[in-house]
Amino acid sequence: MPDFPIERLRKRPDFLQAAKGLACARGALVAQARDRQDGSSDIRIGFTATRRIGGAVVRNRAKRRLREAARQLAPLHARAGCDYVFIARGGAPTRAWPRLLDDMKSALIRLAADLGAS
Repeated sequence: MPDFPIERLRKRPDFLQAAKGLACARGALVAQARDRQDGSSDIRIGFTATRRIGGAVVRNRAKRRLREAARQLAPLHARAGCDYVFIARGGAPTRAWPRLLDDMKSALIRLAADLGAS
């Protein structure tokens, strides 16, 4: 497991910058990524769920599930020095856990490949 720290994105400008980067939609989530190019090896991750997927309880459940999936998968598949934003889609609160993990893993692998090519 890599030794770089993982931090949370919390400020709106960071989310807006990530939205200008690469995006990858997989099943119950959309993943956005951008290389900060600031020389830091930190991985920063943010989570969001719009009101379209449900009320506050449903949105919080979706974000909790995405946080746990990212906690498990980001150290293995995320690129150092990048910001990631995971956006919950309609199936995120109820999707089977192994399928949600597969969605996030394939999105992280795809984004890492695309970031490496650019």
